Amino acid sequence: MKKIMTILVLTMALGACSQTEKGAAVGGLGGAAIGAAVAGDPVQGAVVGGAVGAVAGALIGHASESGQCRYRDRHGRVYVDRCPSGY
Repeated sequence: MKKIMTILVLTMALGACSQTEKGAAVGGLGGAAIGAAVAGDPVQGAVVGGAVGAVAGALIGHASESGQCRYRDRHGRVYVDRCPSGY
């Protein structure tokens, strides 16, 4: 039950993230899990796999956001809209 609640909370928290942030989080978690499973030293494998997975996930997530920029209004709210021309 604790695992289900943890996954639910993490999934809901990702809903407020950009595609780049989501890609980094999912890539990092997946990379850490795979690195820990296949490396001789699970801790070192998780660290290296998580770092590589986070970078790869962020790059893939960023590629899917082409033409989209994040803005912050004067009240601190963040929103996504088209980037200005030439940006």
